[in-house]
Amino acid sequence: MMIPVILCGGAGSRLWPASREGFPKPFMRLPDGDSLIAKTIRRARSVAPEAPIVFVSGTGHGFLIQQAISAMEDTGSVQYMLEPVGRNTAPAVAAAALWAQARYGEDVRLLVLAADHLISDVQGFARSVAAADAAAKAGALVTFGIAPTQPETGYGYLQQGEEIAPDTFKVARFVEKPPLADAQRYLAAGTYTWNSGMFCFPVVELLAAMQAFAPKVLQAAGATLAASKVRGNEITFDKAAFEQCPAISIDYAVMEKAMNVAMVRARFDWSDVGAWPALANTVKPDAKGNRAEGHHLVDCENVFVDSVRTVAVVGVSNAIIVDAGDAILVTHTDRAQDVKKITESLKLTQPKLTKLHLTVRRPWGSYTILEDRDDCKVKRLSVNPGASISLQLHHKRSEHWVVVDGVATVTNGDQVRTLKSGESTFIPVGTKHRLENKTDKPVAIIETQVGNYFGEDDIIRFDDIYGRA
Repeated sequence: MMIPVILCGGAGSRLWPASREGFPKPFMRLPDGDSLIAKTIRRARSVAPEAPIVFVSGTGHGFLIQQAISAMEDTGSVQYMLEPVGRNTAPAVAAAALWAQARYGEDVRLLVLAADHLISDVQGFARSVAAADAAAKAGALVTFGIAPTQPETGYGYLQQGEEIAPDTFKVARFVEKPPLADAQRYLAAGTYTWNSGMFCFPVVELLAAMQAFAPKVLQAAGATLAASKVRGNEITFDKAAFEQCPAISIDYAVMEKAMNVAMVRARFDWSDVGAWPALANTVKPDAKGNRAEGHHLVDCENVFVDSVRTVAVVGVSNAIIVDAGDAILVTHTDRAQDVKKITESLKLTQPKLTKLHLTVRRPWGSYTILEDRDDCKVKRLSVNPGASISLQLHHKRSEHWVVVDGVATVTNGDQVRTLKSGESTFIPVGTKHRLENKTDKPVAIIETQVGNYFGEDDIIRFDDIYGRA
C-alpha cells in the first residue's frame, strides 16, 4: 500500500497579506476559487484512492484541513498528526513512517507531498508517482526532480546520474541553492533538475536510513508518538517530547547521505507558489497582460489585482496589488520576493497583521472583527450547524450578544436560553457562558466586548468539544 503524507507547514510569508500564520498558504483562496490544500488532496486521492491520507500540520491548522475536506465532501480515510511546534520535515516524516509501519506493516510506502504545491497535469503526476512507487518497491528512497524552466537561484538542484528505469535515475549529488552563474550552467546542461521536496519512501528502507544517519530524529519521533494524545483520528504530539526532535529537513537528515537514492524526472508542471507572480500566472491575462477581472484599470500593463473590493488603477505597469481587508500590498512584480521583508518588519511593529486576518476561522465556524478599539471590540460570529464554542469565561471583559440570524442556544451563568433573531443577552465579567447551534442552519451573532483587554488569551475554557479545554 502507498500512503500519501501531506505536510502542511510554513507561513508563506511572501504571499502576505493573503497568507498568514493562522491561515497560511495552503488554505488561502486561489484566483480560481480553490485552495492548494484541496488540489493536493484530490491529487493524493487520484493515485491512492483506497489508502488513508496522513496530514502533518500545526495544532492550530488541523481544523482548517478538516473544514477543507468537509467542503470537498471527501469521505476517504484520514489521519491527523498535529505538531505543537515546528521541527522541519525529518521529524514529521519519521513520525508518519513509524505510525504507518505499526498500522499497516513493513510493505507500506509513503508518498510525501507538500500541501502548497500547484500541479495542473494530474495525469502526468500520476505517471510519475507510478514510476516512483516502482522504484520504492525495489528499495530506493525516491525524490522527484522538476525540469528547470529558468536559472532559478531559490531552489535546490539534483544532478541526475545513471538511468535505472524510464524517467528514473540515480542521484549523482544534491546541490544547495546556487548562485546565478551556476544556475545558468545547470539549465544549459540539461542533467540537473529542481529539488521538488516530494518523495516516495519504502518505510523499512526509510527507517533503516534514519537509524543510520539520523538516529536522534528517529528516537525522538518514537518517544513523541509514545507520549502523544490520541483522540479519534487525531494524534496531538506531546510538546515536551517533540521539542527534543532535532529541527532538520529530510534532505539533510537522510537523502544527501543515503546510497539508495533515486530520482524520478517529473513529467508534469509544478510550482511551489512561493510568491505572488506564481499565483498571478494562474490567471488568464487580457491583451495588455493585466490580470484584474472585475476591477477598473486605465492605461495599465501587466498589473495583477486580488481583492474582494473594487480596485481602480491608473497608469501603472508591472505591479501586484493585493487587498486583504486590513492590509494592502502594492509591489513591483520584480520585487515580489522581497515581500518577506515586509512580514519581518511587521512582526516587530504590528505582529497581529502577520498572524490573523479580520476573519478568523475556528473549529466551530468563524468570527470577523468589525471594530477594534481600546475600550471595545465588536465581532460578527458565525457558528456552523451542530457546532459550539467552549464553555468559558473572561476576567477582563463583558460581552453583549445579539442574534442576527438563526436560532442560538445560549448558556449564561446558570441559565440556558434559546435566542432568535433580534434577541440578546448580556454576559458579565467572570460569568461562564457558551454559544451553541443545535439547528441545521448557521447562526450569526454580533458580539460587543467591553473592558480593558480583549486578547484571545483571556479565555478560561471549562468544556470544549474540540479538545481545547
